[in-house]
Amino acid sequence: MQMDIQEDRNRVAVACRILGMLELTTPIQGHVSCRLPGEDKCLIRARGPQETGLLYTTPNEVLIVDFNGQIVDGSDGLTAPLEVYIHTALYKARPEINSVVHIHPSIVVLFTICDAPLLPIIGAYNPQALGIVLNERLSRYDRSILIRTPELGADSASHMGQTDVCMMRGHGITAVGHDVPEATVNAINLAELATMNYKARLLGNPRPISDDDQDEFSRMLRGRIAPPGTIRKLPEIVYNLWRFYERRLRDFDGRGALS
Repeated sequence: MQMDIQEDRNRVAVACRILGMLELTTPIQGHVSCRLPGEDKCLIRARGPQETGLLYTTPNEVLIVDFNGQIVDGSDGLTAPLEVYIHTALYKARPEINSVVHIHPSIVVLFTICDAPLLPIIGAYNPQALGIVLNERLSRYDRSILIRTPELGADSASHMGQTDVCMMRGHGITAVGHDVPEATVNAINLAELATMNYKARLLGNPRPISDDDQDEFSRMLRGRIAPPGTIRKLPEIVYNLWRFYERRLRDFDGRGALS
């Protein structure tokens, strides 16, 4: 069991470092978590005087907290994130998810500020990112406050519903997944879709792909979506991307993805 927890702690740290490497959040803001199987607890990136920022997260900076947001195990000089309730409320509400990512990608935040829609402007370029705006996988939370209480956590989880990613006005995003790689890739794909929409608007008036093409991708992707409360087989591309980013991280920092 301890070996499994250490592997999960390593994976949470790697996810944080990948998101930091990709500059998808401000230097010290954001956190990744992972449910501990069979327990009302999760692993989560810590905050506090001893933290080193998302890009430099180590396994020692990953705490265990219970679903009330209280620290169960962790190093001195570290505390649970103020917004730990984003994570714990989702784990309580959705037993099928095992990982939550909360980050502050600036381009996505701009879309929330301007009430600008993310259009389905890409197709085969990145079907997984396109799928975020198809098949009801995207939600919005209109409040811009810190999710610092259990009640606010429950409110944000309610607005997120059964979606995979949520855009939070003037704040950031929350992404969920069956495991850490899927939640991380969902966050990356949302940021990619927003970036493409942003750049397209700089060039002119973005034109969504045709209705026929949207329908084709929707049918293809819907086959990979399981009903709420059930476990689905994830597309191999999720793990291909995860392995790519792990390797890129090793090249980036020269220390090894799990150091």
